[in-house]
Amino acid sequence: MTRTVPTYQRTYPVSPDGNPFVHNDLGLYTQNHPVPPADIAERRAYLVGSGIGALLAAAFLIRDGRMPGCNITVLEQLAVPGGSFDGAGDTDKGFIARGGREMGQHFECFWDIMREIPALEMPEPYTVLDEFRTVNENDPNIDPCRVIHHCGRRRDTYKMGLNKKGQRAVIKLLMAKEEATYGKTIEDWFDADFLASNFYTLFKTMFAFQQYESLTEMKRYMHRFLQYFPGFSDLSCLRFSRYNQFESFVLPLTRWLKDKGVVFQYDTCVDDLEMIITSGRKVVTGIRFHRTDGQEGTIDVAEKDLVLATIGSCTESTGYGDMDTVPPFLTDQPRGAWTLWRNLAKKSAVFGRPDVFCSDPHKTVWESASFSFMGADHPFLKKIHELTGNDPLSGRTVTGGIITAEDSGWCLSLTMNRQPQFRAQPKDWGVAWAYGLYPHALGNCVRKPMIECTGEEVLKEYCYHFGLIGQFEEIKRRTKVRLATMPYITSFFMPRRAGDRPEVIPDGCVNLGLLGQFVETPDDCVFTTEGSARTAMMAVYGLLDLDRDVPPIWPAQYDVRALLAAAKTMNDGRLPGEKALNRFLRGTYYEDILP
Repeated sequence: MTRTVPTYQRTYPVSPDGNPFVHNDLGLYTQNHPVPPADIAERRAYLVGSGIGALLAAAFLIRDGRMPGCNITVLEQLAVPGGSFDGAGDTDKGFIARGGREMGQHFECFWDIMREIPALEMPEPYTVLDEFRTVNENDPNIDPCRVIHHCGRRRDTYKMGLNKKGQRAVIKLLMAKEEATYGKTIEDWFDADFLASNFYTLFKTMFAFQQYESLTEMKRYMHRFLQYFPGFSDLSCLRFSRYNQFESFVLPLTRWLKDKGVVFQYDTCVDDLEMIITSGRKVVTGIRFHRTDGQEGTIDVAEKDLVLATIGSCTESTGYGDMDTVPPFLTDQPRGAWTLWRNLAKKSAVFGRPDVFCSDPHKTVWESASFSFMGADHPFLKKIHELTGNDPLSGRTVTGGIITAEDSGWCLSLTMNRQPQFRAQPKDWGVAWAYGLYPHALGNCVRKPMIECTGEEVLKEYCYHFGLIGQFEEIKRRTKVRLATMPYITSFFMPRRAGDRPEVIPDGCVNLGLLGQFVETPDDCVFTTEGSARTAMMAVYGLLDLDRDVPPIWPAQYDVRALLAAAKTMNDGRLPGEKALNRFLRGTYYEDILP
């Protein structure tokens, strides 16, 4: 950790002894307009994939690199943009999103560009950031019912339930050098008491961690989101968009890019990059692709052109199901962005080791469900109203985050964000998203693994855990279910070591940058919108040598106030050493910093 100076800042202060030190420049001084390369109008850029990272990279190329939009081409395997940022449906089949991303204020790279993109619904001059902030400041997020058990009974989650040994283990992890965690799992570090604690239940279900997954990544999460700890039990630390994230972010972003002239080429899967590799230099010369109709081809790339490629994909090989259909669990060799990454890795070790992440889909799979509840008097909507005290169809915050059934064999969670979640959604429908963290385990009511169930069976298991099994027939009649089994959804959480993930601009690469969740970004963590945005910003600024700093990670982990508040939370609301600290600080300038 703390490697932000050379990574994110072009210039930084130096002490009299010649050592650089971090100023954490996050203010207006760093928000300058960079000077683009003199030949930018003659250069072209090719974006491989149209996930949020690639879309943001295109936006950074236009805004900060001053590249003409018509010089940018996006090559997308699917028929629509957005990648994993999906959201679709209708009243016939029901609505679906494979997942959703928890968001916060300190997404420095993401909000940096989204404050420029025109809002989805608000008039000019308002932006996506304005729209997002207006919604959240006028309707603060809070989860009044974070955990249920015993068939739909609320359970208090204020106390973290960590014994002294567990608290020491957390502190030890925070203090450890990252190298000490390489190759280790969460259960290598923490004992059974910790893994059974309320804290770990909240942590694993909020972030979708398995105990056999990466200790390195858990450490990064703890550093990155230390400021979230006081809002951990009710998710008041989070912010959510007005609609599903495809409509709230991808639609306005792609609309802006197309208005600027960016070309989107769909149904095009990039398989490999042709490169000239010599001592110290790696230059992309061609992009090999195939199209859905079977056509194959190569796009020639000049040395001054840019290729920004998304490697790996957490939603590749998704199997879909519905009320009557079990979604297939596709465990064949992953394709798409995984094929590209594997072919790159064959060329040089600087491109990382993709098989570390995608070789065991049985460990990296979980399944999501999208429920469309039809009718304002739907029993499930009534139950959510009862549990949260919020009217699901009011247009305001509903669950405020996930509700987890802690005694569920599948480790089920469900969230209902502001309704309507889809602009095409009927006013008396409620759409909820849910997932099972343990899809291979037996259900408590449906005595089968989730991964082998139809939508009807998944719905029945949810009805059982929410205390609605007696009304199942009515609920079944008035609910549409769409399922998604994703074999690689947590593949980026697999235990890793240095070099498993490539750098954003791998050593020696002249015109290639790598994007997405499988690229190394010092101090930042994966499975976040900000992680993709940061790789986009680093790639564009690095390849074009733009004279503007990439904002460092928000330094909450170095803020004594955040550290004290986190310590109090971890100790069930009692600040360790509080009496002594009060005595020491009483009557001083700092007496008010204690939480």
